[in-house]
Amino acid sequence: MLDKETRDRLHDWKFQSPDTNGFHEVIVAGKDDCKAINMFRLNLTPGQSYTVGSNTLEIHPVIIEGKATVTEAPFQDLNLKRFDSFYLPAKCSAKITAVDNCIIYIAGAPFDGIGEPSFRIYDPDLPIGKIHQIHGEGLGRREVSFTLDPDTKASRLICGITWGAVGAYTSWPPHQHDKDLEEAYCYFDMPAPKCGFHISYLHSGGLEDAVVHPVTSGSMVIAPRGYHPTCASPSCRNAYLWCLAAFRPESRRYDLAVLDPAYEMY
Repeated sequence: MLDKETRDRLHDWKFQSPDTNGFHEVIVAGKDDCKAINMFRLNLTPGQSYTVGSNTLEIHPVIIEGKATVTEAPFQDLNLKRFDSFYLPAKCSAKITAVDNCIIYIAGAPFDGIGEPSFRIYDPDLPIGKIHQIHGEGLGRREVSFTLDPDTKASRLICGITWGAVGAYTSWPPHQHDKDLEEAYCYFDMPAPKCGFHISYLHSGGLEDAVVHPVTSGSMVIAPRGYHPTCASPSCRNAYLWCLAAFRPESRRYDLAVLDPAYEMY
């Protein structure tokens, strides 16, 4: 059984991002219980602008709600809608101006000199392939769309959006990637009282020691170690931006997840 200190530590893996106007640090590597992943939230009203960028981090903003324009080098008059995204290496910035009320989730990770500015326009009709994928079967079936895929140049980050089915599981069978990457799940389109459940446990077959985090829109949960399946309530489907941050550039890969052998066949 988990001791109280460890259980409290797992409880602290959940954060509720602010819905107030402006730029918010939600998860900070080194300050919180993670080494590489950082998460920010930017809320803008129509006509409001904010310049994003970092001297040390690569960043990946994703439009969760609303429309915006991105101007100034390296982008000129880039029009972004819901689920569109872009990537900036360290020491590079861009100005975001909201066209209407905007919620933008921003992932950040250490920059190691690998990566160049890029953007991706979300296309729900994109054929199944490298960017648009279907994972799992039955009640574990989910749709995945990469916002920053492994083939796009970056130092540490791989990111995408997952949509589960109503009342169903995502990330099942449970997986971990302790040696190579850590992850943040950033939930949206789940307004209370609708909710999901993000499950954190440390050892194979250890669901009896799991910490269960109720999650709604704006919830962010880190997975610095251990297994992390999710389940939706009967009236809800889980929707989240997931952001992987590799501990080193060599482990910036999407094929390093290790399934829990205790539940792999179920």
